[in-house]
Amino acid sequence: MPRQSNPRAAADPHAVLPPADHPAFDLPRAANAGMRPLQPLDGALLLMHFAFRGLVVKADEFLAGKGLSRVHHRLLYAVARAEGISVGQLVELLGVSKQALHRPLKFLQDEGYLVAQRDPVQHRTKRLSLTERGREVEATASRHEREAMEAAMRSVPASGQAAWTEVMTALARMA
Repeated sequence: MPRQSNPRAAADPHAVLPPADHPAFDLPRAANAGMRPLQPLDGALLLMHFAFRGLVVKADEFLAGKGLSRVHHRLLYAVARAEGISVGQLVELLGVSKQALHRPLKFLQDEGYLVAQRDPVQHRTKRLSLTERGREVEATASRHEREAMEAAMRSVPASGQAAWTEVMTALARMA
């Protein structure tokens, strides 16, 4: 049975839902596992986990069928939106080390999803761009994610969308 809304949270727009009142623990997977909150924000963390899974599940299935993963999609997504980005800029954008980036980036190059070309002026810099194959895979995987996001956004009023944007922006600024 769904939990009742908390009148205290309604009175204070910045109140954190008490752990026992958080809807995350009513989600089938959490409820079936007998999960319970240990800290006040456990419900929010649980929602973030399941929301992310909901966002990427179809894209992940599509990518797996191509022998790719979410990491590959993140690289394709970034390069598609910053054509000619350098490897160093990509490292900074994604907040990873060059070592962590090397293997998936090399795989995408070897499999024909993207190309790295030397910068004509800064010869030590490699500029990245997608091939047609890379553009097609990126577009399809991103479409799956956009469709999930759109469905979720349509299920809440504009005020809920604005609140979600505020929370996500606050989290993103911590990165």
